[in-house]
Amino acid sequence: MGQNDSALEKRLIRKLDFFIVAYCCLCYFLNYLDRNALANAYVAGMKESLNLKQNDYSSLLSIFTAGLLTGNIPHALILQKVQPRIWIPTTVLVWSGLTMACAGCHNFAQIATVRFLQGWFEGSLYCGAIFIVGSCKADEISVRTSIFTSVGQVGSMFAGIMMTAMRTSMDGHRGMEGWRWVFIVDGLMGVPVGIFGLLFLPNTPKSTKMPYLSKEEIELAISRMPPVARDSKKINPRSLAKRVLKTPNIYILTAFSIFSAMTEGCFLLWMRHYQDKYSKAAVNTYPLGIQAVAIVSMIVAGAYVDRTKNYVVVGIVSGLLQMLSGAMLVVPSLPDAGTFFAMYLSGTSFVVNPLLYGWGGVITRRNGDEAARAVTLYTMSTGGLLLYTFWGIVLYPASDAPYWKKGAITLMVAVLGFWTILYWVNWLDKRTQKLLEDKEAEVDVVVSETQVIETKVA
Repeated sequence: MGQNDSALEKRLIRKLDFFIVAYCCLCYFLNYLDRNALANAYVAGMKESLNLKQNDYSSLLSIFTAGLLTGNIPHALILQKVQPRIWIPTTVLVWSGLTMACAGCHNFAQIATVRFLQGWFEGSLYCGAIFIVGSCKADEISVRTSIFTSVGQVGSMFAGIMMTAMRTSMDGHRGMEGWRWVFIVDGLMGVPVGIFGLLFLPNTPKSTKMPYLSKEEIELAISRMPPVARDSKKINPRSLAKRVLKTPNIYILTAFSIFSAMTEGCFLLWMRHYQDKYSKAAVNTYPLGIQAVAIVSMIVAGAYVDRTKNYVVVGIVSGLLQMLSGAMLVVPSLPDAGTFFAMYLSGTSFVVNPLLYGWGGVITRRNGDEAARAVTLYTMSTGGLLLYTFWGIVLYPASDAPYWKKGAITLMVAVLGFWTILYWVNWLDKRTQKLLEDKEAEVDVVVSETQVIETKVA
């Protein structure tokens, strides 16, 4: 690649990072504001206004998660027929509208219905963004996946502060309770973001007409795309099931997702147990250190694996750090300083994200089957979500505070399982790379103008 070509590619990457990666990050930030809006509204008067019972809040969380779970596979299929540049901004507009609709709810049944629909539409975003980023060059995926995922942590860190400010400043405005304004303002923030996406989120390079991309940049973008098989977006149930289930991709990567999710923090509960020793501000702010560690470690790990492709090394180091955290937390007489260190150390568990969706994204695209790749990515997400529905409740119950022996021991056992799956993911990586090389050798050409492998999908 000549100097002019290199400058052209850098300019193209900057534009794609702004209009795709930065846009998806903004959507994900708003997504986390929405998820935290319910908690803030609940303690700010929604419980009394809607006459919610003791367990209704937990039920609302479960209902939202049910929406996420039931929406995953449908979103994977929809993205094969509706361009991501249309579907993702559309879902942003829909769940923003549903967020505002929460302000008009007057009983549990109404808000439960709205929250389920919110979960369903919000389920499109995370894996939809990962699906788009997965079309980048292999050495650009992990760090962008890390940055995108870290935005969720940023959203969690600042959501409470932002939502409290909204509620207190708007309480009583136009005769409306503050908690209702939380939902209205939060939803309104997403509307311009959704409209911007519909106007400026680029289509696939072969069909984009965005004025900010020159003809040369579009041609370069096409050449950078991974090859895809003809009819790879075919979603006939029998054909798609055969294409997904006949390969080990979905089984190994979903197991990888589940084991990667087996680290559930309990620092906030630990702090609350000792609230006589720590101020209310400390109880709310000290746990944010875990998220700070998660953000930094994710981005560093993503940049490292993009540069070196040493996925296995990152996986081993991540497991060792979690093993150390679990070994420290299993000690019942651990001093407070040791608990702080072990809990903050657990934040490094998030470095699995560039492995899970960076490495996994590279592996799943090698067969050139876009529909199978989308279904696999969303199934991986479903596996992790299913684990979260019971993991914290069983292993880190509030009644066990401040010593979660079951959780610490299970964490160490889970690391052994994680390393076992890591071996099989590495095997899958080598297998799919070999199959891709064999396919390219058998096929006469990969057409550079369209980057389509001349192979029919069954």
